[in-house]
Amino acid sequence: MDTQTLTSTNYTNTYLDTRGVVAPGSGPTFTEAIVKGIAPGGGLFVPQILPRLTLDELAALAPLSYPELASYIYKRFGVDMPSGTVDELMGKAYNTNFDHEAVAPVRTLEPNTHVLELWHGPTSAFKDMALQCLPVFFSAAVDQLRAQKNPQAQEDFLILVATSGDTGKAALEGFANREHTNIIVFYPDGGVSDIQLKQMVTQLGDNVGVFGVRGNFDDCQTAVKGVFANEDFNAKLASTHHLRLSSANSINWGRLLPQVVYYVSAYLQLVKRGELLCGNPLDICVPTGNFGNILAAWYAKELGVPIEMLFCASNDNRVLTDFINTGTYDITDRPFILTPSPSMDILVSSNLERQLFELTGRNSEAICTYMNKLRDERRFTIDRETFAALRAQFSADWVSANESLTTIREVFEAHNYLIDPHTAVSWKVAERLRGQNPVLVVSTAHWAKFGTDVYRALAGIEVGAELPAELADLTGAALNEFVAENWNVGKTVGRAGGKAAGEAGSRASGKAGGEGAEKAPDKTAGAAAIPSRLASLDTAPVRFTEVIDGSAQAVEQAVLDWLES
Repeated sequence: MDTQTLTSTNYTNTYLDTRGVVAPGSGPTFTEAIVKGIAPGGGLFVPQILPRLTLDELAALAPLSYPELASYIYKRFGVDMPSGTVDELMGKAYNTNFDHEAVAPVRTLEPNTHVLELWHGPTSAFKDMALQCLPVFFSAAVDQLRAQKNPQAQEDFLILVATSGDTGKAALEGFANREHTNIIVFYPDGGVSDIQLKQMVTQLGDNVGVFGVRGNFDDCQTAVKGVFANEDFNAKLASTHHLRLSSANSINWGRLLPQVVYYVSAYLQLVKRGELLCGNPLDICVPTGNFGNILAAWYAKELGVPIEMLFCASNDNRVLTDFINTGTYDITDRPFILTPSPSMDILVSSNLERQLFELTGRNSEAICTYMNKLRDERRFTIDRETFAALRAQFSADWVSANESLTTIREVFEAHNYLIDPHTAVSWKVAERLRGQNPVLVVSTAHWAKFGTDVYRALAGIEVGAELPAELADLTGAALNEFVAENWNVGKTVGRAGGKAAGEAGSRASGKAGGEGAEKAPDKTAGAAAIPSRLASLDTAPVRFTEVIDGSAQAVEQAVLDWLES
């Protein structure tokens, strides 16, 4: 593969696609790729040049603020925007909309065990890290392409999103009332948490729509993909409504690149605090269903961050764990299981295609073979060389629903630190797979988005068992308030990780080592507090209630009805 080792950021990258439709050197630029979303032929865009940082360059980035770091990484990837524009857009993406000055702070709970908190954005989930960034770049890209008379950007855009929970709200929040865009989100009816549902159906904005879909997330995602593939429907949108389709799911490279940044930031935070020497290896454990979050860590490793092993953490829907351990991706007769970690309740992992493209040496023929077999036979097996490359960098394990709840209680009792079920899956897998290296556990959502299951965890009530009578009618913010009061956890939190209101005392978070090193954030400061936007959800008016069938035709009709309403 091509690499870019020059310190200069003055070049324009172009994009390949994973299925070989776009010829090398003739592909779209960054602005064109993020506006288009998915590549022709159904493949995914990847940058032709992968930049590479030396350790000296990496160390020199440690003093930068998060927006400055993000801007630098984007420029190293050769985005086709003026340098000052990139700086300005990053300043808009990462500012007071995040409740911590580090944006994605790293907390140390015990020696060599660190937690990357990715839930300090406006929707309290890691999807904010990309979906506060992509929309501002998307609107700017459309403006730039229009100024260049690019025919792809003369109409406005309709963003269609299939979500397993967190992406939907984060996309709605990011694109609400944004120039040049409308957005409609489709979620599996009954397959998201109460808080996730309330966040979506109460979303404000003149350009937003939300629909439930009968079936599971894979049904939802397949239906939305079918709309993208329908040329007649796309032509009708263009001729009748002057709209082009695009995506805010992680198939869009504009969703993936922002995620690379927070892994660079996490490593540099540990270096800056003296908890890790620059150049020493770090292992990372990621809870993932669609593979995008862990793929971003792999790209950070390719960029030059000294990441050694990537631990893939699965819930009961363990298709990724089985694939990494066997080399066979098989969804024939595999049940779809609803779990306390719904954002990982996925059987068809879209971003795995990008990872296999990279591990096969960018062999588009192999990718077409794998993806065609998955479509036609619902299974495929990778070749021996690719499997060896996969196993050299990835390990995987899975955690059952009840084990994840037990882990929440264990972490709370040991560290007075509250985690959500997705983070619990990551924590337990990190315990099982870790070696000698320090490990970074990726925390993808605030606990209060999953209050019912956190209550079960702390009270020792198994999944599926009845809740106490006094909780039977409590949901959402009211249930979170009950949890906070009964376990004496904070209810509000100040910017920059200040001590949670009502929290007794201050607990240091492990050593920050090294003279002059920055102090690690208080480990209890943000994890216990209920974000104000979640606390007010119960009183927010519901705007969207319609549930449709899980087919492309039903999605298309819903889109047309919404546009004409």
